[in-house]
Amino acid sequence: MHLILDLDSEAPIYQQIRDRVVEAIAEGRLAAGASLPSTRQLAVDLAINFHTVNKAYDLLRREGIIRISRKSGAVVRPDAGQGPAEPQAVADWERRARTLLAEAVVRGVPREELVDRIRVALDGFGVGRGDT
Repeated sequence: MHLILDLDSEAPIYQQIRDRVVEAIAEGRLAAGASLPSTRQLAVDLAINFHTVNKAYDLLRREGIIRISRKSGAVVRPDAGQGPAEPQAVADWERRARTLLAEAVVRGVPREELVDRIRVALDGFGVGRGDT
């Protein structure tokens, strides 16, 4: 798994790891059932503290995106991205999306440009135009 982190970002490293894993799943680079590197191995690969990776993996586990066991390690849940989303997950996502959209409005991003960028992102995740 190849993750690119911005160590100068205001976003915490654990959050960046979480976000990159979610993006990799949405883009199809990480399939359902795929194993993730151990926390220690990913920490070595990224030259960060393994507790930071552990915090990211725990967040992904609590969100139901990965499964963690002592025997198999961290694995993308077989049902990740399948079926209808849980109402609480949708509510959480909507809250975060609203904040991101508000930031774009405050920064003066025109509505049509914003909509176009959202479409491009969705296309990158393999979400067809017929789904919108």
